[in-house]
Amino acid sequence: MKLTTKGRYAVTAMLDLALHFEQGAVTLSDIAKRQGISLSYLEQLFAKLRRNGLVDSIRGPGGGYNLARDPSQVSVAEIVLAINENIDARRCGGEQNCAQDERCLTHQLWEDLSERIHTFLSGITLADLVSQPNVREVALRQDGRMHMAVSQ
Repeated sequence: MKLTTKGRYAVTAMLDLALHFEQGAVTLSDIAKRQGISLSYLEQLFAKLRRNGLVDSIRGPGGGYNLARDPSQVSVAEIVLAINENIDARRCGGEQNCAQDERCLTHQLWEDLSERIHTFLSGITLADLVSQPNVREVALRQDGRMHMAVSQ
């Protein structure tokens, strides 16, 4: 199991939305600037997040994206799974054909690890991440850079 850039970026972008939850719709352009993620990449990720009911889109002036639910109701596992990331450490994907079409010697180990990873990520919500002091500190720094860039 490896969390790819796609998974990391999706969690980062969703955390950015959670940090700005009370401020209304957030544009992908603003998220891209704050987080250093390509706008076209974010568009692909948000299409999946929208299809999976994690974000709502608002068209027109003042449009952008909002979380579809309160940050306390969105787990990191949901985000990762919504963009089709695999959090399964088993090579066989649960088919039990890992060693010459049979269950391998370490199958149960990887199955247990996969379950622990899923449980761990399911137990962390966007609200949990937002409440961490280091996350708030980084967000304030990013927002400050955005305001400075706009005023120049």
